[in-house]
Amino acid sequence: MSRSTILTLSVIFFVFFISTFVANGIPGGRTKVADVKTNKEVQELGRYSVEEYNRSQGSQKGGVGSLKFAKVVEAETQVVSGIKYYLKIVAFPKSGISKVFDAEVVVKSWMHSKQLLNFKPSPANK
Repeated sequence: MSRSTILTLSVIFFVFFISTFVANGIPGGRTKVADVKTNKEVQELGRYSVEEYNRSQGSQKGGVGSLKFAKVVEAETQVVSGIKYYLKIVAFPKSGISKVFDAEVVVKSWMHSKQLLNFKPSPANK
């Protein structure tokens, strides 16, 4: 094979390799969840996140109080050691004015476990 043939094949292989990642998403990257409002699993994870947050606040001295879950409005997933969900959750604090919160939950279905990693007010509230 000539050098130009090898170079041409290398370029074709490289373009094919990159286009596969663009089409399928980068491994380990986040993927948007379609139909969030009708996705029962995502909505249940949002409810779970609010309940876990309320539980953790109740156990801390001077806890903020309960939030009331409304809905998940946006979600992304990422494959880690399980599936990590990034959720934007609408909830109501005692003030009654809805606020948006960001939550991260890892689900390991083979272990029948889920864990709330992070829950905080979203910058979207500002």
